[in-house]
Amino acid sequence: MTLDETTSESLFDRAKQVIPAGVNSPVRAFGSVGGTPPFIASASGALLTDADGHEYVDLVGSWGPMILGHANPRVVDAVREAAGRGLSFGAPQTGEVSLVEELVRRVRPLRKVRLVNSGTEATMSALRVARAATGRDVVVKFAGCYHGHVDALLAEAGSGVATFAMPGSAGVTEGTARDTIVLPYGDRDAVTSLFAERGGEIAAIITEAAPANMGVVTPPESFNAFLAQTAHAAGALLITDEVLTGFRASAEGYYGIDGPTAGGTRAADGAGAPPVGGSDWAPDLMTFGKVIGGGLPVGAFGGRADLMDLLAPLGPVYQAGTLSGNPLATAAGLATFAGLDDAAYAQLARTSSTLQSLVADALTTAGVPHVIQTAGTLFSVFFREQPVTTYEDAKDQDTAAFGRFFHALLEGGVYLPPSAFEAWFVSTAHDEQIVDRIAQALPAAARAAAQG
Repeated sequence: MTLDETTSESLFDRAKQVIPAGVNSPVRAFGSVGGTPPFIASASGALLTDADGHEYVDLVGSWGPMILGHANPRVVDAVREAAGRGLSFGAPQTGEVSLVEELVRRVRPLRKVRLVNSGTEATMSALRVARAATGRDVVVKFAGCYHGHVDALLAEAGSGVATFAMPGSAGVTEGTARDTIVLPYGDRDAVTSLFAERGGEIAAIITEAAPANMGVVTPPESFNAFLAQTAHAAGALLITDEVLTGFRASAEGYYGIDGPTAGGTRAADGAGAPPVGGSDWAPDLMTFGKVIGGGLPVGAFGGRADLMDLLAPLGPVYQAGTLSGNPLATAAGLATFAGLDDAAYAQLARTSSTLQSLVADALTTAGVPHVIQTAGTLFSVFFREQPVTTYEDAKDQDTAAFGRFFHALLEGGVYLPPSAFEAWFVSTAHDEQIVDRIAQALPAAARAAAQG
C-alpha cells in the first residue's frame, strides 16, 4: 500500500465503497459541517493524530468516555492485564461484580444493575422492564432527547402536544411509534395535561437527566423531580438516561446535581425506595454507558431492586447478551473509576469553566451571537443570542457560523464535535498547556464564524 492510500481523504474514499457513507455512526461523516473527516491513527492524553500526521487537541473524547484522556496508563495496563487472562468468557467473572458494586456505591438510586453492551441496549431494556412492571404500553419522551436507536424512541412529535408520535426514521413502524408520545422539553403544562388525559395508559417517562444530544440544555429547576412525582401519581415510572451525563456531569452524574441534597441516605429497607433526607424523589430506572467502560463498548441499566428482579431468570422479562460484562470493558471501567477522585472532578470543573470563558471572550470580541450552556462539566456553544430551552430553540441557531468556527479550529489543531447539536468534553489530560493551545486557536476561529 502506498502512502497516499493512507491519507484521510483516500481512507474516506475507500470506506465509502464498503461502509454506508463511509462511517459506522452518522455524525462522523461531517455531514453537518462539510469536508473530509480526519481518520484517527492514534491518540494520547488530550491529543489525536490523524492518518495525515496532523495533531489535534481533542474536545470529543470519544463522546465522553475518555475522561482520563486517551491511552491513560492506568486504563491501558488494566486492559492489557485483563486481556492476558482471556478476552471473553460468556460466563460470570469477577470484574463485572466489582464494576456493578462501584456503580451502586456511587449512585444512590441504584440497588441492582445489569450490564449490557451499549447505551441503546440499556434504554431498550429499561423500557421493557417498565412496560412489564406497569402492564402498560405507552412511553413519554421529549423532543430533542436522544436515547439510542431504539425503534420506540426514534419518534417525532405528532401534530399536538398530547398526540401519539410518528416514525422518526425509515424502518420504524407506525405501530411502534404509536406507543410513544413526544412532548416539548421542559413543558410542565404539557406533561400535566397529558397525564390528566392518558395517565392510565403510560408505562414510563424517559428523559435525559440533562439533555446533551441537542446541545446541552440545563433542565428547569426541579423538572426531573416533577417528572418523578407526576409519573408516580399515575402509577407510571421515571427512567433517566445518564449515558452522556453519568459520571461526567459530576461524580454522581446529573443526579448528583439535582437529586437529593447532600447528606441524603438510602432508605433502610434496601428494596428500592427513593433516597431520604433533603429530597424524596428518585428515578425508578437509570441508564448508563460511556465512562463506565473507559473507552470500551459497555452500557448498564439499573434502579429499584423490585423492578430489576423482573429480569430473567428471576422474572418474566427476557434480556441477554453474550458479551455483557466483558472482562476487558469491566477492567477499563474499574481503572477509570479508580482515577476519578474529588481532585479529578475539581480539575475537570476548572478546565471546563476556563474553556467556556475563553470561547465566550473570543466570540464576543468577534461580535458573534452565542450562548454557552452547561450540565456540570459538560457544555455546548449555541450560535444564537437567546438561551436554548427546547429542541426548537436549538434548531434556531446559525449552524453555518458553527461550521466556519469548526473548520477554523480544525485548521488550528482543535477537534470539536462535528455538529452544532453536541456537547463538548474535557478530560483530566487537558492541562494548562493544552488549554493554551485551544486559546491560541480561538480568535481566528471566532473571526471565521463572524464572516458570514
